[in-house]
Amino acid sequence: MVYGILLAASVGFIVPANANNNPDPKKFPSLLSSPSDAPVIRRAADSLYNIIGLGMYGLEREVFFSAYKGLQYLDNQDKLKKPNLLTICDYSQSSNNKRLYVIDVVNARLLYNTYVSHGKNSGHEFATRFSNIANSNQSSLGFMVTAETYNGKAGYSMRFDGMERGINDKVRMRDIVFHGSRFVNENTMIDRGLIGNSLGCPAVPYGIHTRIINEIKGGSCFYIHSADQLYARTSSVLNARFDLEPEALAMQQNLPLQAEGNQLPVIQTGATLTHK
Repeated sequence: MVYGILLAASVGFIVPANANNNPDPKKFPSLLSSPSDAPVIRRAADSLYNIIGLGMYGLEREVFFSAYKGLQYLDNQDKLKKPNLLTICDYSQSSNNKRLYVIDVVNARLLYNTYVSHGKNSGHEFATRFSNIANSNQSSLGFMVTAETYNGKAGYSMRFDGMERGINDKVRMRDIVFHGSRFVNENTMIDRGLIGNSLGCPAVPYGIHTRIINEIKGGSCFYIHSADQLYARTSSVLNARFDLEPEALAMQQNLPLQAEGNQLPVIQTGATLTHK
């Protein structure tokens, strides 16, 4: 099966030309092998990273690349209703950092950057232990898709559907949801030295949670990252591979990318960046 890969003129969002078909996951672009195997996706991710200036907000380039290639994977699998949105929860960072990022990859905008909790049994300042088991009070890693909202004990909340078997496919059963917390904020960090932990849910400051939920609910990509080597080795999403078709290889020569000296390529868009 031949896949046409299109680069949107705005920022480099990759869309499968045959989106109505169900692609073979083994044909998904190889994103972990040599750079020549997936230059389209790598260059688009690098361009977005540079345009938005994500490094200034503490997000490492390789973390964004992992998240971006997972977004492409889920979109090729027809799992996303909002493929323009990518949320990254970066548990490799201290909980005292604003480590949640909501990114509009089509318009090259960082929509939200705020604090987010991890499970109380995942670690103190840093999350180092993860689980897919009920009542573990640990966070789950990997790629999930945002689902429906509801009002529960934590107020307005949003459910997830885990996309990785054995890693996070039990999040719905475990009631791992996205919600607001009055203990996840800068004041708590100043008073106690750390923001509050959760029972495994990625909770954000109360109040802003409503706006974030309304933005990302109903079918967008949500990626929880850690420097966990077991996850990196076993993730079916991160380790998906394919060979680029001739059409995609030819398209590389026409990408609106520009490199100067040792600088990474940047897509020329003239986009105006806004940050909430």
